[in-house]
Amino acid sequence: MTPTEIKRLYRIIKVQLEFGLDELLPHHQLLKAPMLARKSLFWLKNRHPEKPIGERLRLALQALGPVWIKFGQMMSTRRDLFPPHIADQLALLQDKVDPFDGELARQQIESALGGPVETWFDDFQVSPLASASIAQVHTATLKSSGLEVVIKVIRPDIQPVIKADIKLMFRLARLVAKTLPEARRLKPVEVIQEYEKTLRDELDLRREAANAIQLRRNFEGSDELYIPEVISELSNQTVMVSERIYGIQVSDHEGLRANGTNMKLLAERGVSVFFTQVFRDSFFHADMHPGNVFVSPHHPENPQWIGLDCGIVGTLNKEDKRYLAENFLAFFNRDYRRVAELHVESGWVPFDTNIDEFESAIRVVCEPIFAKPLCEISFGHVLLNLFNTARRFHMEVQPQLVLLQKTLLYVEGLGRQLYPQLDLWETAKPFLERWMRQQVGPEAIVRSIKEKAPYWAEKLPEFPELVYESLKQGRVMNQRVDLMYQNYRQVKREHGTGKFFLGVGATLMICSAIFAVNDHVDISVSTLIGGTISWVCSWVLYRR
Repeated sequence: MTPTEIKRLYRIIKVQLEFGLDELLPHHQLLKAPMLARKSLFWLKNRHPEKPIGERLRLALQALGPVWIKFGQMMSTRRDLFPPHIADQLALLQDKVDPFDGELARQQIESALGGPVETWFDDFQVSPLASASIAQVHTATLKSSGLEVVIKVIRPDIQPVIKADIKLMFRLARLVAKTLPEARRLKPVEVIQEYEKTLRDELDLRREAANAIQLRRNFEGSDELYIPEVISELSNQTVMVSERIYGIQVSDHEGLRANGTNMKLLAERGVSVFFTQVFRDSFFHADMHPGNVFVSPHHPENPQWIGLDCGIVGTLNKEDKRYLAENFLAFFNRDYRRVAELHVESGWVPFDTNIDEFESAIRVVCEPIFAKPLCEISFGHVLLNLFNTARRFHMEVQPQLVLLQKTLLYVEGLGRQLYPQLDLWETAKPFLERWMRQQVGPEAIVRSIKEKAPYWAEKLPEFPELVYESLKQGRVMNQRVDLMYQNYRQVKREHGTGKFFLGVGATLMICSAIFAVNDHVDISVSTLIGGTISWVCSWVLYRR
């Protein structure tokens, strides 16, 4: 490790211990050595013993910077895995991170746009509306149209902190991959690469603006999801201007109920929006924590989600979508044989995996889960159990699915909070079945014909000429094959002749050597005759 990385690692350990996070470690035999090491760092004491552990955890993550804040945001949605006193504190990381100076934000906006904010905006508010790990948001009114807008600006000097943490994470990932053979299956380096790409994408607001425009177009006129309009001409790498929306934060359950929101329909629409983005559009919002999701206060009987902060999006190719849909269907139909076969067909486990053993292992994990009502099944626990089972079958982590898994956990966590009786499978199954019919059934054939019909119509007049050219090329190819075969036979004959002269020359050379050591033969005559004939044979062989 470099001195900079060692310094950063010490900083991480120091912050964790000064906030007393070692109290979260359970009493276990395997943790005796770490606990002993902790006692050796006697100068690093808990400086906040009066604060509850949840608040200390939030403050520690906040002190360590954006990489750790993002981790806390993800944990905050898993209330089925964390107790309320921790989840409630982590939820504050979603949009209540300490802001930076508003005047500094004004300076950055003016530098990015090339002039004072009054040139484009009225009523610019120096106090931020919200502050998150990567950026913070200020409100204003667009001078040209009177539209209320929000101005998102990247935090200053955030790049070095992210770069240092990512570099350290890469170093530790490579160390783990080298020293622990089991860790190679989890592809720690590839996972960190994917996480680095995600963070770097968030630091470029041009990418977020493009993502928001794409998502808005995908759900144009939809009752399920609304994406605010982006003002493209005032957006660049460090500043993004978009329409201001008024909604109820999805985590404000009391506010939603007071507004008369249909909580069951809202939760089901969250699942529907997720599967629509993944399977219909292959383009999904991958950062749907409560700080980025609001609900429109209008028409509470027909609730509409509002999605913000589109800096992180995920995409899937056609093959991954197909295998995912089939896996979901096979899993909930308890067709464990098909689940095992799909993992092999997709390359997620080695091709020589014993299907019978893999099927049996999946059944052992899944059958106890299905003993509970479907509405009580947690996808998070299912994924965790399946990954643990797959270790002995050398299943590798698929980096392209990491964002999808994280987003699914977000959606499930939000859905459970809104409507604890949410039956995720009842909501998702019809969508998946309909999508599979569109991909492999008669609908898929008809749609494929419709999509390719214009291309075929364009190429149809050229068809006779293409047939003629194919036949002509076939005849020329046959002639070339005949010529190649004749050349091959000629070369083979020449090689045979060369081998004959090689044998004759070698034989005569050996005979000349025998004559040279024989006292009854004239050495000069035998050497001359043998050498001459050997030279002639060698020359002929060289020519061949």
